[in-house]
Amino acid sequence: MMTRRSLIFEPDGLSRRERRALHRENARYERYDAPPPVARRDHGLPEPAVPGPFGPGLAESGYWSLAPLQVPPHQATSQHIAGIYPFVADAGLGHRGPIVGVDLNADSLWHFSPWETYADSSDRGSFSTNVLVLGAYRAGKSAVIKTLVTRSMAFGHQAVVPSDPKGEWVTVAEAIPGGNVIRLGGAYDTRLNPLDRGPRRTGVTNEQHEQMVKQRRITVLTSLVEAALPASHLTAVEHAALLEALERCITHTNDRPTLRGVYVELTALARETDQDRHLAQGAIQPSFVLRRFVNGDLSGLFEDESTVSFDDAAPIVVVDTSELFARGDLVAQLSQICTTAWNQAVISDRSAHRTRYVIREEGWRDMTSLASLQMYQQWLKLSRHYGISNIVILHKMGDLDAVGEADSQERNLAYSIAGDIENKFIFRINQQEGTSIQQRLSIPPAHAAMARQLRKGEFLAYVGQFSYLVDAFATSTEWEYDLFETDDAMDLDSRYDDEFRNLDDPVVDSLWPDDTSVDGWLTAQKELQ
Repeated sequence: MMTRRSLIFEPDGLSRRERRALHRENARYERYDAPPPVARRDHGLPEPAVPGPFGPGLAESGYWSLAPLQVPPHQATSQHIAGIYPFVADAGLGHRGPIVGVDLNADSLWHFSPWETYADSSDRGSFSTNVLVLGAYRAGKSAVIKTLVTRSMAFGHQAVVPSDPKGEWVTVAEAIPGGNVIRLGGAYDTRLNPLDRGPRRTGVTNEQHEQMVKQRRITVLTSLVEAALPASHLTAVEHAALLEALERCITHTNDRPTLRGVYVELTALARETDQDRHLAQGAIQPSFVLRRFVNGDLSGLFEDESTVSFDDAAPIVVVDTSELFARGDLVAQLSQICTTAWNQAVISDRSAHRTRYVIREEGWRDMTSLASLQMYQQWLKLSRHYGISNIVILHKMGDLDAVGEADSQERNLAYSIAGDIENKFIFRINQQEGTSIQQRLSIPPAHAAMARQLRKGEFLAYVGQFSYLVDAFATSTEWEYDLFETDDAMDLDSRYDDEFRNLDDPVVDSLWPDDTSVDGWLTAQKELQ
């Protein structure tokens, strides 16, 4: 039906009160004195075929239109569209595995387990158990990984940190019942033999087992020598001399070789110029490298038999190398190769039926030479076979620029290894890092822009074909936050607060800000001056 409305002509110069009185009088006239509306059927006209506001016909407001109502399309991201349709949310990864944080897109708890996603045969599953963690300093990477690892222990998973350069995992291992910490360097009389045989694997023949042990020992020796050589490549003669020295050491020590024993054999081989002059020359360079482990800056750490054993039943095993990293980058790289090889000799036993996280802090240090890169790549490929999840932590993709020369085989292989890790946790990145992760990790431009604005503890998780925006600190307890905090030395708020509060001055007390922050402290300082 049509609604009759009258036109109101207002004289000029009316006050607000007079104008309201005129409108009330007009409304009273329309309600009581206006004639009743005339229906269309009284004039022989048909009623609209489809009444209602969304089709042709008479709308509720009385507007007649032969064309349907056209609503313009609206395009938005899933994060914003969830506000329009609050009951449409992503299903996430389900409820298998520990809680890591809150999915900010779905506003629900986000669970993650690399073994559960690998076992998932749906399109949300992953083809790898390894995780690449990338983010700037103070983005919350270490705290989030510690949260994931410690909560996973309730599900029967274990953790190994082959090299802890900052000593931050030591606090976690000491807080967990049964945690094992192995300290190297400084005042600690601890040695690890990277040439240990390790436990025997079940299900393999004697010949297969011996071949695997031999191959691991050769790879460790090659990686150590290449990491210390300026050219970073062993010649064929040097490789043959190193292999010959290892074979002699195994024979002379009844299959208990050490770096000291290999050094002795290399030295002896270098003097045998009358038997094989080329092999003697090839033994010179490797012998000088191993000399550092016997009499040089790395002595007392890796040259003799191990004085400690790997606790296979411990929920977490941490090798504290913080004392060694103070000696320089090369010492840190060589130490990381040795500790990683020593750990891998134990945890690569598939018959143990254990699932372990292997946390690789400063992951680029495991990629110092072509031999170590190839060993690293092989280890990542076999992680599913051994039930291992390698967590590779990098501050930025530029960390891999320290591997080899520009456009070299080593650097290209390092970038390929990082890009092939399917599960990725991208934390806040620096402004100049956006283009790099787009090219190297195939991250969409919109995601790269979002990664530059993430808050501490938030990260973009790429699992299989899906991505998630997660806030890990939203579920952290006070105990976890205090235990996993790695910025104690940079706690400027508490340090300046203490210094400023110790000033016994009534003027200072009156200027002390309520938020007790560094900014407030600096403001108060300026006002005092």
